[in-house]
Parts: sequence; structure tokens; C-alpha cells
Amino acid sequence: MDEIIDRGRRYVLRGGVAMAAMGLTGGRAAADWAPSLRYPDPAIEILEPEFAPYRIFNSSVERLATGFDWMEGPVWFGDGRYLLVSDIPNDRMIRWDEVTGTASEFRRPSGWSNGNIRDLEGRLVTCEGGMRRVTRTEHDGSVTVLADAYEGKRLNSPNDLAVDGEGAIWFTDPPFQISNSYEGEKAEPEIDFHGVYRISPDGTLELVLDDLKGPNGIVFSPDRQVIYIVEGRAAPDRLVWAYDVGADGTLANKRRHVVATEHGALDGMACDVDGNLWCGWGSTGAPEADPEVLDGVRIFDPSGRAIGHIHLPERCANLCFGGRHGNRLFMAASHSLYAVYVNTQGANLP
Repeated sequence: MDEIIDRGRRYVLRGGVAMAAMGLTGGRAAADWAPSLRYPDPAIEILEPEFAPYRIFNSSVERLATGFDWMEGPVWFGDGRYLLVSDIPNDRMIRWDEVTGTASEFRRPSGWSNGNIRDLEGRLVTCEGGMRRVTRTEHDGSVTVLADAYEGKRLNSPNDLAVDGEGAIWFTDPPFQISNSYEGEKAEPEIDFHGVYRISPDGTLELVLDDLKGPNGIVFSPDRQVIYIVEGRAAPDRLVWAYDVGADGTLANKRRHVVATEHGALDGMACDVDGNLWCGWGSTGAPEADPEVLDGVRIFDPSGRAIGHIHLPERCANLCFGGRHGNRLFMAASHSLYAVYVNTQGANLP
């Protein structure tokens, strides 16, 4: 058994090389990273005492695969013991298999997929940012377009999603992926605002918000009574806004929940059963923003106070909880996929 574990660890460390041989690497990997050999892992930083119970003493950050170009939108399929994640510039989705520890292509082209989620029936729902639409993959493998236009105008580039207790799909629609020809096809926006939308169970598309600059990550609280939305282009600081969710899907009581000070940049988010937000985090790129301090995952308690940080050698774009007990945090970070076991579970898992 020791030999098998050792071989598995070497595979993780050499994942970029192995994947290059398989034709899966985009050619850029943070090859200088190595897992900590000490417990507790110094990459898991306790900022406030309240975070200590969530850190498992002998759980280390693992690199599961590397060699990608921009990883986004991880989503866990427990019934198949695999993770799907978007590699946006390569217009594909990657499947990482928990049983074998290997990564392979799941779908290409993927519409330059970005955020992914499972609906209440367990189906994959995807923001195809480059195709400017939201799709659902049915159980038979066919793809249904859920939304691609609002009032006759094409959507910008759907980014991230959440599902409410009634089965409605909420998504953010900034223009990020149509601003260049790297994550899609460069184009001029047809809609002059950056919207947040709701697709009701009957398929009706409703505009929920139109006053945010660059809405990005979106997630519900454990009871789904509050929704959190990242405003990625707010100035001078990026923000997470909190809203109360009405029974009819309307939002009220807008309030600042997280202010990304210290030159931190927010992206995707996951919520645990205690209401903590686990946020993809990185440097803004300003000269005084230190990526070695900022890159990774920043954890905020239900009051919006930073209590912990998981340091990664790359900026983390998005994350999700998964694994058999919902306590494995999967982190899509630039060129690599990381994971760590924590002492909590994701909220509202399928």
C-alpha cells in the first residue's frame, strides 16, 4: 500500500509531464510547486481562531492535475466519483476521476465553458461564455439551450451559476469573455448592462439585477434565503453583495458582505453548511499586490470577516465542495486543479 501511495504522489507531482504526453496540457504549468511534508500544512493559514476547527490537522493541499490554461467552474458528480472543470481558452471541459486520479477531456468544443453546476435533478448546467448562452446537458447526453438572449439581444458572456430551492437557475452575465479572442470570440456587447438573471423552472428568463459592474461569482446561503454575488469591477475595492431572496425570486435589502481589501480580487465562491464563504482569491495585479500572500482561497465567516486563507502558487478562479462526505474542497486555480479535505461540508450539494 505504501508503494501505491508513493506512486500516486509522484503522479501528482509530475502531473504536468504526464498530461503533456496525453496531449492535455496547454504548455504552461507551475512546475515548482510541491506538497508540504509537514502537518499542519503551512499553506492553510488561520487568520482568526474561528477558522481553526475547519482545518484538519493532517490534511494537506494536493495538486491533482496541471498544465491547463485557465481553469474555472468545477462541479462534483458524486454518483460517478468525478469532477468536471472548464479549461476556457482551450474550449474544453476536463474530467478528473477520483478512482484513477487521472484527468481526461470530457467535452470539446465546450462553448468556451465557464461556470458549471448541477440542477435539482442532477443535470449539468453550464455557462458557455464564448457561445454567450446557458445550456443544460440532459441525462441522455443531449444539450438544451436554456438562455441565449434577453429581449431579442444576445447575452454578454454568462459566467457563473447557482440553483435555488425551486429549481430556478440564477446566473451572472458580465462581458468578460467577449472582450478578447482568447476565451471566446471578441465582440461588442448587445446589452448595455451587466445583468444577473433567473431562469424559472418553466423556462422563463427574468432580469433580476442590472446595476452591478462585472457580476461574477454567485452562491446561496445554506437555507437559500440569502444570495451572495461578487461585483468584480466595483471600484476601488471588489465586493460581495448580500441580498435577501423573496419567495417570488425578488431581491431586497442589498448590503455589503465582503470588501476585498489588501488588493485582493474575488472570483467564484462556495458556501459551507455553517454559512462561511470560501472565495476564489488572487492579486489585482497592482504593483503593491503580493501574489504570494493573496493567491488561493480566502474564507469569510457569516458576518463577512476573513477567518482563514489557503495559499496556492496560482490565483484561484473558482471552487466547489465534493467527495463522498462533501468535505473535499476542489480549487480551480489558473493552470492547475488542487484539493484539500476540510472539517465542514458544502451547502446545498446535489
